[in-house]
Amino acid sequence: MARFRANSTPGADMGDFVGSHSTRPAGTAFREPCRCGTRLDEAAPTEVEERFRGLLEAAPDAMVIVDDTGTIKLVNAQTESLFGYRREELLGHPVEILVPGRFHTHHTQHRDNYANNRQVRPMGAGLELNGLRKDGTEFPVEISLSPLETTDGLLLSAAVRDVSDRKAAEERINELAGLVESSQDAILAKTLDGDITYWNTAAQRLYGYVPAEVMGRHVSLLAPSEHRDEIDTLMERLGSGEKVEHFEALRLTRSGELLDVDITLWPTRAADGTVVGACAIVRDISDRKRAEAELTALYEQQRHIALTLQRSLMGTPPAIPGLSTASRYRPATQGAGVGGDWFDLIPLGAGRVGVLIGDVMGRGLEAAAVMGQLRSAAHALAKTGMQPRQLMQALDACVADLDVPDQLVTCCYLVIASDAGQVTICSAGHLPTLVATPGDGARALPVPVNAPLGVGGVLYQQSSAVIPAGATLVLYTDGLIETPGSDIEDQLTKLTTTLSRLFTAAPDLEAAADHVLTALLPDAESHNDDVTLLLARLPDAPLAAVTIALPAVPDSVPEGRAFLGKALTSWDCAGPADDARLLLSEVLTNAVQHAQGPIRVHVCRTATDLTVEVSDHSPHLPQPRPAAEDAESGRGLILVRALADDWGVRPTDEGKTTWFTLGL
Repeated sequence: MARFRANSTPGADMGDFVGSHSTRPAGTAFREPCRCGTRLDEAAPTEVEERFRGLLEAAPDAMVIVDDTGTIKLVNAQTESLFGYRREELLGHPVEILVPGRFHTHHTQHRDNYANNRQVRPMGAGLELNGLRKDGTEFPVEISLSPLETTDGLLLSAAVRDVSDRKAAEERINELAGLVESSQDAILAKTLDGDITYWNTAAQRLYGYVPAEVMGRHVSLLAPSEHRDEIDTLMERLGSGEKVEHFEALRLTRSGELLDVDITLWPTRAADGTVVGACAIVRDISDRKRAEAELTALYEQQRHIALTLQRSLMGTPPAIPGLSTASRYRPATQGAGVGGDWFDLIPLGAGRVGVLIGDVMGRGLEAAAVMGQLRSAAHALAKTGMQPRQLMQALDACVADLDVPDQLVTCCYLVIASDAGQVTICSAGHLPTLVATPGDGARALPVPVNAPLGVGGVLYQQSSAVIPAGATLVLYTDGLIETPGSDIEDQLTKLTTTLSRLFTAAPDLEAAADHVLTALLPDAESHNDDVTLLLARLPDAPLAAVTIALPAVPDSVPEGRAFLGKALTSWDCAGPADDARLLLSEVLTNAVQHAQGPIRVHVCRTATDLTVEVSDHSPHLPQPRPAAEDAESGRGLILVRALADDWGVRPTDEGKTTWFTLGL
């Protein structure tokens, strides 16, 4: 058998399966192959030969040994596994059986070149090589070549390694590297100490630094001096393995320009999972920030216009002497910021005040427009002195005339008569009105249930209740208690409980209004409906009041004057006495002549005013008219209008009441 003397370093290329010109004597031949792929002569193998065979089989790579003609002489088990041939199918065949056909010519040239310059060639050697399996599939390989000196001549040993996985990984790495370099976002890597280790093309465009200017430098050079502590905080978070997503910050370019950027950072790890550095994707959001600022300014401008419109439509309720109030309006935080809520306070004279609150269903300019029209109509109707149920009936007709499909409006109108301590109320589908009395808690006023305005064909009903002086009426719209995720009954109970706790004494109404909003709407910036809240404390009762009933006869006029004079004398109100008696005579005479009895005269005084009311059973309201020079009537109401500080006529269920007020 041939004796081997190997100059071996494993590794090389299928295209280099070539042998040198052999010095083996002619006629020398290998005999039948043994299991290790050798052909043995008749002599028994020596211990060295057995050791060689063992080493060949133990090699991790496929080992192929060929002679100078390229004929395969030995292979190991790894060759069978790699190429899919049994070794008897390879031995004695040309090595080209393992090479793709398109490389055969090239392979022959390699063999000749190697014959002229035989040397050990290491694995890889910078060549792109392919092997061919028995099933015809190709795969990338690396091959190392080593010449083997034998007693029978020179053989060539080729170690073949499948590098399919490595090539695929390299292709993936190259693909990712291409993606990183072609990214429109700046991508950089750094150590945990903050030293920059990678800088892509987009980073150069964004910051203005070429890679040579930043590699190895601390990443803090990209941050303004006042933001450098921020860098340390981010590195600490990354060091603990935390990923930081969409962190918005200010960064500094090479030219000193400040940029708004969005940064996403994630830790990079060693094979054992230890965090060794970080990568960052940086996106310039300066344009977005400028657009956001412009949109914010535009939104605030539109919101200001909307709120100005809303307040203009709502109007500013007048301050009414003796009536303490506190009101809050919060527009919806979503949409245009305008809606259909409104409230109004209407001085009716003779110590009476109208309180109105309403809510047009829906939001936006359409609801606000309907609200503005209804508020104006309601205010004008209330000034006529009509009763709450009559006003609701008229407003229902107004809603129908607006011709807004499916428009519903809830509304509540109260008339406070401070001299009688009485409240008359009519509700069109509105939420309950609450009364908070110091020391007595809060409760709902009993009110007949009426349909909302806009339903049509409804006969509205009203009710009256006596309210103690100093009690506070609480009116509100549904935005206060209809909040997402809560039950309206629970919220109404919460409101009642909150008021009961507040009104253990007589609180400041402004502070009480703020407390109610905080309790019912803890998140002031997250309510999707308008919110209106009105607190109105009833005026104190008059200092004095007297009443007399008279028949509708002429003698009632002097009797009424005498009654008024006696009351004014007892109250020490001599100043307006003459005017008061004259005006009462005119009003009483008109009632005696044109109305039905009995006639009721009611006189009351406050610290500032004297009010006289004459009630009769005639529904006809008197109208001032010019009187002819020789006419004996027609001047009474003209005198009342000229001498009284205020006067008016209001309808009642029994007829009407004519009243006038004089200052004290």
